[in-house]
Amino acid sequence: MIATAERSTTPRRIVFPFTAVIGQEDMKLALILNVIDPRIGGVMIMGDRGTGKSTTIRALADLLPEIEVVADDPFSRSPSDQDIQRERGTDTLPKATKKVPMIDLPLGATEDRVCGTIDIEKALSEGVKAFEPGLLAKANRGILYVDEVNLLDDHLVDVLLDSAASGWNTVEREGISIRHPAQFVLVGSGNPEEGELRPQLLDRFGMHAEIRTVRDPELRVQIVEQRSDFDQDPQAYLQKFDEPQTDLQKRIVDAQSRLPNVTIEHDFRIKISQVCSELDVDGLRGDIVTNRAAKALAAYEGRTEVTLDDIRTVIVMCLRHRLRKDPLESIDSGYKVGKVFSQVFGVALEDEDAATNGRQPVGAR
Repeated sequence: MIATAERSTTPRRIVFPFTAVIGQEDMKLALILNVIDPRIGGVMIMGDRGTGKSTTIRALADLLPEIEVVADDPFSRSPSDQDIQRERGTDTLPKATKKVPMIDLPLGATEDRVCGTIDIEKALSEGVKAFEPGLLAKANRGILYVDEVNLLDDHLVDVLLDSAASGWNTVEREGISIRHPAQFVLVGSGNPEEGELRPQLLDRFGMHAEIRTVRDPELRVQIVEQRSDFDQDPQAYLQKFDEPQTDLQKRIVDAQSRLPNVTIEHDFRIKISQVCSELDVDGLRGDIVTNRAAKALAAYEGRTEVTLDDIRTVIVMCLRHRLRKDPLESIDSGYKVGKVFSQVFGVALEDEDAATNGRQPVGAR
């Protein structure tokens, strides 16, 4: 996802502002880090009903600046994309700007609706590849959101995760094959009471944010009042948050530019892998994602070198869902990861009540 710093000239959608969302800091941070570096691999958000999951995700998409696209391209590719330049035979392409795509995938979606379809009759009669783009095509360079992902058919989850990992979607039918870019941030949400994802699928999500209902009465009242103010006069409420929204947008754009220059010292990389090894994490995804998330956080904080605190902040969200567990247990709260991290890095174990490292979101006491 490539962002530009230009302000939107199109009418604003009426969406609750991201910077006005109270609490749930882990979810917000995980989403921001994935926007800064989509290679992290998406976010799985598990938590109670009515905790603002959908509201926050839509707010993030609305916050992001417009992207430049080829005006008549169904995949929202950039005019500088060499594939479309070769396809059209020119580098002079019609340009347009649009908001970052935010695509909702309904639970009842079919594979054809998700991946797209090929019109065989037209292909045979006219000799052209007649392709009807699906949701993956529309989500290219944007965010694909699946609410209640744990209730989605496993084969569709496999398709989504494969496309998110490779950045491409391939549709094959009757010997005809179409391949198109599908580079998006995959965000899934769900309620643990309705069932967990299979460990093999859960492992494919880069980060896992656990959110709980806010228990502090004063904070609950503040959230209710904010929502009431927004519903009564959305435009006036949005204007109040214009400056914070613009500041955060610029901070994300700057972080995207800074990211290629961020480094992480060799000793930290060794210790991250040691944590993964001692936790018996299968494969190397945990190592890779933790490194990427720590770099994205450093870029977001305006630095070009990863610190111990960067790793401490992201490591639970990157590893918690990858631990082997008894089928009857829920996902570890993060204590196991935090304990091994403190041992390997030689730092004191944070008090669980005070930590916001993927365990206790703000206000959830």
